[in-house]
Amino acid sequence: MTTQSDLPVLYSFRRCPYAMRARLALASSGARVELREILLRDKAPAFVATSPSATVPCLKAGDEVLDESLDVMKWALAQTDPDGWLDMPPEGHALIAEADGAFKQALDRTKYHTRYGSDPEAERANANVFLAKLNDLIGDKDFLFKATPSLADMAILPFVRQFAFIDKPRFDAEPFPNLARWLGRFLASDEFAQIMPKYAVWQDGDAPIYFP
Repeated sequence: MTTQSDLPVLYSFRRCPYAMRARLALASSGARVELREILLRDKAPAFVATSPSATVPCLKAGDEVLDESLDVMKWALAQTDPDGWLDMPPEGHALIAEADGAFKQALDRTKYHTRYGSDPEAERANANVFLAKLNDLIGDKDFLFKATPSLADMAILPFVRQFAFIDKPRFDAEPFPNLARWLGRFLASDEFAQIMPKYAVWQDGDAPIYFP
């Protein structure tokens, strides 16, 4: 019998889009974990000792350590997938790879252009190529492939949110009405609200916080 002390541990950071999508999958599946909120500029020693990359999210389930957000999502949905997120065409996996690759690169080089020495306007144009593709794919549906969300929707939405809030009025003025509706539904959803409460930064010895 599993007790609370035997639960997997999720190291997370509230605003990180990678950690957001891990929490979304855990919330959907109902796979319970002990959540430890990490401060990325002052990482807890236990977290650094657990995560090979010292990045969030990191899930420790028994002797298994999952250090990639998509692996955490798939682990959660392998426990149970009540909302049918895994019911997705192969195109969905390619879309996630594109979001994590070229789109995330353009996002970072738009938002952090000073750090990268990049041209934010050129990088915004690069990002918009992917956003236009999403807008066309959504069409008049509620989500990318069907009337309910899939793994691709919930893996990509946190990054579109991050990009949108670089300059929200400008994002809202882009000719992407389907994309705006998709993002707006997500931001107003119970799913988003469930993953965004603020937690105190975890320290060794703290009382456990369970999620979901």
